[in-house]
Amino acid sequence: MTPKAMDAPPAVFRVADAWRGEWMGPSLFRRGGSTLHYVGPADAKALAAEAGAAATGVVTLPGVLLPGFTDHHVHLQLLSAPGGQAAPAAPSVSGGAGAPGAPVSALESLAEGGFSRVIDLGGSPDALALLAKPDPFSPAVEFAGAFLTAPGGYPSDRAWAPPGSWREVASADDAELAVTEQLSAGASRIKIVLHADAGPVWGDALLAEVVGVVRAAGIPVVAHVEGARQAARAIAAGVDVLAHAPFSEPLAEALIAQAVAQGQRWVSTLAIHDEPERAIAIENVRAFRAAGGQVLYGSDMGNGDQPLGVNPAELTALEQAGLDETAVLRALIGGFGRGRWKKRVTWLPDRPSSLGDLAGASSAPVADLEALAKRAASDT
Repeated sequence: MTPKAMDAPPAVFRVADAWRGEWMGPSLFRRGGSTLHYVGPADAKALAAEAGAAATGVVTLPGVLLPGFTDHHVHLQLLSAPGGQAAPAAPSVSGGAGAPGAPVSALESLAEGGFSRVIDLGGSPDALALLAKPDPFSPAVEFAGAFLTAPGGYPSDRAWAPPGSWREVASADDAELAVTEQLSAGASRIKIVLHADAGPVWGDALLAEVVGVVRAAGIPVVAHVEGARQAARAIAAGVDVLAHAPFSEPLAEALIAQAVAQGQRWVSTLAIHDEPERAIAIENVRAFRAAGGQVLYGSDMGNGDQPLGVNPAELTALEQAGLDETAVLRALIGGFGRGRWKKRVTWLPDRPSSLGDLAGASSAPVADLEALAKRAASDT
């Protein structure tokens, strides 16, 4: 199947089950170009109507369809394709990881491992711009570009950090230039660093200036926070997303309530931690969710030895933090709405009986669903 398939006449698919914020049971979808549209329940009347209206009839697609899954925290330049694993790293976030490998091949493996979209949160903007070129059969790539950090700050002294993957910012004027550099490469968000345990960080005044510059550009601010009071500083500055659920210290109820009120979202990355940071992060996520906060699935892929796909260890940690199946699916899909049905969708052979089953998901191009149906039928 080639990209020309996207120009083929619309096809109608019947699936045994589908998830759109809840399980829908037998459902009909219509493919138009690179978008899949939910039609409704696959009852007898609807099947007859769709079969009569569509030139190709109704294609039975075995299995279960879900919107595309997203890993909201990866580092594509640190992925190594051989063996389907990322390069080894120190166990802590501050330890960093990996060495540049074969990110294009890794992207193909990520699709096979269930991801329709990945968000890179720190790398050379020039290298990431090449990986983010549209490809109907690879996961969509969005990126933040280089880490913006204080002079001498993390990760400027880390051996794993590729050239161009960090940008030191010393003033408000410098912040405007640094943000412009990332935007010109195609960045869709900006990542800032508040890692007080690994080097200098900006003072409150410059932090406010940097966040203001990003806010003026109309894109989200993502922050790596590590060390005492750094999560509180990020919340006070109005950061949109925390790249890691806070793990340095338990957060006070009032501070969590402030983060929720501001609409801040947290990317999970729970499984990368050893104790006691892991337990702290899990309890902070539990409190954040109880207050109404939104958690996004993220693995920090590239940091340590992780599968190139949905990580069972991250799913287990999310479950330990109190997320049920619906909450985990929302974290994977990236929101509370009906999800992404463009370009690629998630396919499972059956409705998952446990959260661990989600690690067996695969990402399918919308344009290739007919071929998937034929392959699935031939295997039965």
